Amino acid sequence: MAARTPAEVLAECRRNTSILKRQRVLDTIRLMLDDGEPISFAAVARAANVSTWLVYAEGVREHVQAAIQRQEHTPVTAAAQGRRAGTASLHADLAMAREEIKELRAERDQLRGAIRQQLGHQLDQISNRKLTERIAELTEANRKLEHELAELRPLTDHVQELERDLAATRTSLRQMIKGRASEFSGEGS
Repeated sequence: MAARTPAEVLAECRRNTSILKRQRVLDTIRLMLDDGEPISFAAVARAANVSTWLVYAEGVREHVQAAIQRQEHTPVTAAAQGRRAGTASLHADLAMAREEIKELRAERDQLRGAIRQQLGHQLDQISNRKLTERIAELTEANRKLEHELAELRPLTDHVQELERDLAATRTSLRQMIKGRASEFSGEGS
């Protein structure tokens, strides 16, 4: 699977959020129709907890308009027939809403985690690339140093040979000086 950019992850998250909000508006319209609540763009937006912009957006606006028209053609007697929600019904709706909120929060947290993980993965890729480049640089520098060392080895061997010759020459010179010193001390007696 190809790594997605943060922009692609964010775009997908926004698409999913938009789909969820649009579905919530449609569900709210159905509930409002069932409960006999007066439907308007502002009332639907408030009940669905979305912006009024969304209820006017293409694909949603048509559903709100259809619901408004449906209510206009519904006889006024329906409201008088006791179609009000009871306390138990309201408590059930509240419990369902709380459960849905809980699920949406869990989904939001899951999406946040996925985005964090994706961004972390991308940061790791960037860091790994830099580390790989640094390793390549160090390997090249090491190769150059080994090549220079190989060129210097004959010189090192030559220096060691000259140091041995110098030590031998010093020893020989000391012996000569001692020999001469004994000759001079023997002549003076």
